[in-house]
Amino acid sequence: MIMYGCDLRRSETANLRIQHVNVDTGMLSVQFGKGGKSRTVPLPNKIHGAIMRQFEKVRELHQADMQKGSDGVFLPASFEKKATSAARELVWQWFFPAQRLTLVEATREVRRYHVHETDIQRAIKAAACKAGIPKRVSPHTRRHSFATHLLQANDDIRQIQQMLGHSDVRTTMISTHTIKSDLQP
Repeated sequence: MIMYGCDLRRSETANLRIQHVNVDTGMLSVQFGKGGKSRTVPLPNKIHGAIMRQFEKVRELHQADMQKGSDGVFLPASFEKKATSAARELVWQWFFPAQRLTLVEATREVRRYHVHETDIQRAIKAAACKAGIPKRVSPHTRRHSFATHLLQANDDIRQIQQMLGHSDVRTTMISTHTIKSDLQP
């Protein structure tokens, strides 16, 4: 729901942290997406309940990890040096955490990583199967659908371009099938 509703790439979904999701303002912040770009996108009202349930799951998992003596989550190396306790803070926890903790051999620390991107891909395929969609469905086809549905709803192409994080409007137009791609026969 969050991938479609906010048009996130697989890697952007996996890399979401609690602090990137702001239900109060209705916005989601994508940090270091494709090409190292960041953007802000609206959260659909329809998924607020699911977002809050996921937030509670993460909070409970985080509390359990801290009680077990976990060293928190993996952080960018440069940031970890600046804020040594951030890995244990709730705001830095992954929005979609991995099921298991990871042992870091070099330091003997036990940390949690985010869900693997292949798990996200499997979930999308399972949802498509459950919905009875008789076509090949992937995270990227979902992005094309998102863009096309916005265009069909008469949203501005430039606004769609910004939401998708495209540098060039022609890329957005290819995604929405308003112009032919050079790659198509």
